[in-house]
Amino acid sequence: MAPTTYATPGIYVEEISTLPPSVAEIATAIPAFIGYTETHTGDLPIVKVIRSLRDYEESFGQAPSAPWKIIVTAGEALEFSYEIQDSSSKTVPIFSKPKFLLWYAIDHYFRNGGGRCYVVSVGSTAPGADFVKEKFLGGIEELEKADDPTLVLIPEATQLGKDYGDIYQKALAHAYKMKDRFAILDTQMDYTNKMPSDVTSDSATGLRSVVGTERLDRGAVYYPDLITSLSHRTTTSEIEVYIKTNAAGAVAAGGAGEAASGEGAAKPKAAGAAPAAVATKFKLNELSTGVNNIHYNKILKLLADQRVILPPSAAIAGAYVSVDRERGIWKAPANISLQAVVAPVIQVTTEDQEGLNIDSTGKSINAIRSFPGSGTVVWGARTLDGNSNEWRFIPVRRLFITVEESVKKATAFAVFEPNDISTWLKVKGMIDSYLYTLWERGALQGTKAEQAYFVNVGLGKTMTTDDILAGKLIVEIGLAAVRPAEFIILRFSHKLAE
Repeated sequence: MAPTTYATPGIYVEEISTLPPSVAEIATAIPAFIGYTETHTGDLPIVKVIRSLRDYEESFGQAPSAPWKIIVTAGEALEFSYEIQDSSSKTVPIFSKPKFLLWYAIDHYFRNGGGRCYVVSVGSTAPGADFVKEKFLGGIEELEKADDPTLVLIPEATQLGKDYGDIYQKALAHAYKMKDRFAILDTQMDYTNKMPSDVTSDSATGLRSVVGTERLDRGAVYYPDLITSLSHRTTTSEIEVYIKTNAAGAVAAGGAGEAASGEGAAKPKAAGAAPAAVATKFKLNELSTGVNNIHYNKILKLLADQRVILPPSAAIAGAYVSVDRERGIWKAPANISLQAVVAPVIQVTTEDQEGLNIDSTGKSINAIRSFPGSGTVVWGARTLDGNSNEWRFIPVRRLFITVEESVKKATAFAVFEPNDISTWLKVKGMIDSYLYTLWERGALQGTKAEQAYFVNVGLGKTMTTDDILAGKLIVEIGLAAVRPAEFIILRFSHKLAE
């Protein structure tokens, strides 16, 4: 403490700081979602902080209404059958994946325990809009300006097509460049002309071939997609209903319908032929009153029963947030049930997972499985760098990211301080105290603190005279991070009677 010159007799009180600066741990799980939103304007990405689904809707709107039409066919004894068709007149299966996913992904994230997050809007979901790779890449670059995010998600990347690998490589490179981030990735699953049960694990092979070989420890992949309990967003005033009867039917008694032209419309018929089918078109909201209101509630229920398929990354991000909050970042975000999930689109077996967890390429993919009595469970905790002894496990990689960034920000006070033993002791004491707290909380191994970590700094230890002359203050930190018990092995043998 610098001496003070006193000019007036009296009593003076001085407060002397005896404690070293402390390390304030950074937030460990703040996701950033990159994708297309309803209200995006302009060509540049828009970044905002979101705290709830309502907050998202106020800033970015909702998902596009499902472009569906309903075909109602009259049968015998006043029985009706109902079919949902898309804009190309193909039957919509009860489980289907929307084109634009971000609104659903945000909803799924919050349902799984998510909290404050960032949304990077890169384009509009207006009619006719399509995905552009460069917009996703621009959104990742824009995210560099935000300091808080620690997780990077791009749920719509696999909707892009074959170029999704370029986006994932950029996300992994971004996480490495920023040092404080981790990417949660999805596999690409093709549902074209297929039911979810027909989609094979080829998507895992496809991801390994496009994700590259760099910075694999900065991300994790989850498989397969999830059938959620979320319903597709629909607007009754936009959905068209075609009610088909024979020419003798009095189906249009509601008064609002009009005869449809084209497919399903009445066709000219020869004299004496059976009455041709007639399709009368309504808007769904027009059926809420009148003779045809018998269809209204049935169609609403039919629409509500349609389930959304989503890539798992949003739910996984919510699980990360929940586990970090309740247990700590050193706890693997696995063996936990996912919320608002009916089932994975594919039932992954133990044999299937062998090829996902350990592969000749070294790129591990985490399985999401369904177990009786447990629901849909995250059953893997590996980074993409499955061959690495150092960075194989997600909690180990994320713990080091957190410690590195927390210590980096806390030691900023030492820049331009005298590079002497006084500064060294402050830095060492500050880091020691932080790591001791982590060890007490269970993040580090060892029965004693000295077995869990070390902090070295000083001349002859981490620095030479030349280092000091060059203005370098070098601190060496070692951590014995706890690792998840991935394989529980119980060995039994017969004990002979004595």
